[in-house]
Amino acid sequence: MARGRTGQRQDTAARLVGAAAKEFNKHGFDGTDSNKIARRAGFAPQTFYRWFRDKTDIFIAVYRAWEDEEERVLGGLLARGAPMTELVEAIIDQVRAHRLLRRSLRQLALENTAVRRARAESRRRQIEQTRRWAGPLARSAPEIAALLLQFDRLCDAIADGELADLGVDEATARHAMLDILRQMRRHQEPA
Repeated sequence: MARGRTGQRQDTAARLVGAAAKEFNKHGFDGTDSNKIARRAGFAPQTFYRWFRDKTDIFIAVYRAWEDEEERVLGGLLARGAPMTELVEAIIDQVRAHRLLRRSLRQLALENTAVRRARAESRRRQIEQTRRWAGPLARSAPEIAALLLQFDRLCDAIADGELADLGVDEATARHAMLDILRQMRRHQEPA
């Protein structure tokens, strides 16, 4: 069956985003260029610019795809009532699998207005998702924002090996992450 023009266009964009995700995660933002992305996706370099303005534009698309993937994983766990320990492990696994992408995100959010704005929009979506998850026991948006930032930083510290560098067992950070999740719902739930 022949694919329609819209299907081909979506496939091209998806292939470019998938290739960019692999490049950013392997080489970071600074070690990746649009030609590498296009070639990895199986296209000529000029194809890249038909879909994305520049490397920052596709980086934001990759970040959004990563965010959607994380939301699907967590949504599935929440739907089946997984214990909080399983949520923490799934999030850590997601962060570990995309370490260089996340490092680039942290750096670019300091230097690039578009990435900073995309990250802020992502955080606002996370706050709203957390409020829906926590339901009537949810804390205020500012309280959740502070807790999410702590949670996020602990994830990165585990994924980047910072705790190991300090000779600290990751179990301490995991316990703190569980406490943060519990605080978001204003009550203690068994792990």
